[in-house]
Amino acid sequence: MIGLKRHTVEVVEHNSTWASLAADACREIRYAGGDLIVAIQHVGSTSVPDLAAKPILDIAAGIINLESIPELIRCLTRVGYIYRGDSGDEGGHLFVKESAPDIRIIHLHAMCYEGNQWRNYLAFRDLLRGNAVIRKQYADLKMELVGRFGQDRASYTESKSLFIAEALRSVQYSTVQPIVSQPNKSFQPIAPKDGAPAE
Repeated sequence: MIGLKRHTVEVVEHNSTWASLAADACREIRYAGGDLIVAIQHVGSTSVPDLAAKPILDIAAGIINLESIPELIRCLTRVGYIYRGDSGDEGGHLFVKESAPDIRIIHLHAMCYEGNQWRNYLAFRDLLRGNAVIRKQYADLKMELVGRFGQDRASYTESKSLFIAEALRSVQYSTVQPIVSQPNKSFQPIAPKDGAPAE
């Protein structure tokens, strides 16, 4: 259901079990991190119904202060997460969970709650959930890129960045409330700037 060898790319049809697996992961992370984590969300393509995705769950954890990262590393290591460093604007502080050596099942991104990264993750997810046209364009792009970069995940990810940036520029942010007890609750689609309803 989930799991992908490090550095490789595979895009599979959406699996309805991803939401419950992510909910379980969010609860475990929230419990392990305690007060260090103020909000947690299932993000990325696995959080979007009907969208093909890499079989790795993406979780965003909002924290108040990045100075708490060393303590967060200690807490998450106890439940099997491996700290992979600070990806900066490309994903925050990255933690991974593996089902076997180099088989990634969860990417956990820790970042400042309500910072630009946090808002971008949620805004893009909600746009894909609410706009069928953009969702189809993104799915087609991913299928094209996986044919070119099946063994090069860095290039695959980089090649999606322009599409994501342009999509985010097409929408305006809405206020998003933290969801911790129900991490997979859908938010209302974000309307384009011209006021037209999202599809």
